[in-house]
Amino acid sequence: MPINSSPEFSNVEHDPVLLMWFMTLVVAGMYAITLYNEPATRQLGTLLPFSLLTFVHIILHWQMGKIAAQPSKLLWYIIIQGVLALIISMFARNFGMAFALFMALLGQAVGLFGLTRRGLLAGVFYLVLLVVSLVQFSGWASSVMVMWSIIPITIFVVIYVTLYMRQHEAREQAQLLAAKLETANRQLSEYAAQVEDLTIANERQRMARELHDTLSQGLAGIILQLEAVEANLASNRPENARTIVGNTMLQARATLSDARAAIDDLRNFSADDLDSALRLEISRFTGATGIACNYRTDQTPSLPDPIKETIIRAVAEGLTNIARHAQARQVALDVSVADQNLMVTIRDDGQGFDASEIPSGHYGLLGIRERVRLVEGSFDIRSETGVGTTLKIKIPL
Repeated sequence: MPINSSPEFSNVEHDPVLLMWFMTLVVAGMYAITLYNEPATRQLGTLLPFSLLTFVHIILHWQMGKIAAQPSKLLWYIIIQGVLALIISMFARNFGMAFALFMALLGQAVGLFGLTRRGLLAGVFYLVLLVVSLVQFSGWASSVMVMWSIIPITIFVVIYVTLYMRQHEAREQAQLLAAKLETANRQLSEYAAQVEDLTIANERQRMARELHDTLSQGLAGIILQLEAVEANLASNRPENARTIVGNTMLQARATLSDARAAIDDLRNFSADDLDSALRLEISRFTGATGIACNYRTDQTPSLPDPIKETIIRAVAEGLTNIARHAQARQVALDVSVADQNLMVTIRDDGQGFDASEIPSGHYGLLGIRERVRLVEGSFDIRSETGVGTTLKIKIPL
């Protein structure tokens, strides 16, 4: 039988090797029995070629794995092995030896080619050589009865080898599948690690945005007020400084409250009513700056929490930037639905800036852009010095 030389199975599939050892032991046993029962084979002139040919025959069997990988050599292998078996049988003049050799070759032919035309031709070739060897040392009369007994044995060998090869192929397929499953499992483990890394990175970015929206904004306001305190003290206006200090304390408490709220949001954000949340942000903006904000909204459908959070955070950041930098008199916030997209627009009539040259360290606009990207939306900012700034957010519904 052919030996599978693939490294995938060499360490796990030993049946072909065991079968080769069994066949080798059978041939070697018949060789020993022939020497014992046939004195003529022990004569030097017969012993040397008989032993050498038997040895070559066995070696060719063990080379079957390499020969099967080169189909052009299979025909020569079949012919050479058949001729060798015939000559060995002639030397042995023993039915058992001939039967062992040709039945092994018949099974090997079925294993190589299966129940195909080539397998049938190879099998017929070996059976004809077996009959020839029987006739040579037994004569036609004695060979006829033996030939009838060969038929059921031949059928048994063909059926057995066919079933064995199917089982062997099924086991190889199962082992190949197991190897593929192991590879897939290893890849899944690697993908899981990559997903975990990406999740951690995304969570870090989210925390950075949340901290900017609370601590950074609040602390920036406190620093501005403390600078004002310093200026009033330098100008010998302690009452004004005391008033500002009181406002600073209020803002510090408010910032602490916002930080705690942000931590709660990190745990479980919920914005049940987008319109109410936006109106609250506008109220805070107007109360702190005195700048009027014109708010217009369409009837919006029910939105997932990530989209509502994105809109609320983006509007809060936009209004904060207007309060700090724009020096605006009027602000407009529009929320509308068009072509299955949620559109959010924030306009001001402030001093404007160069949108292509945002100084480093200003993470507010970056945070808006990242939030919008995470919900598969787009963010656009247009600004002109002396005219004002327009932020546009577009999120597919």
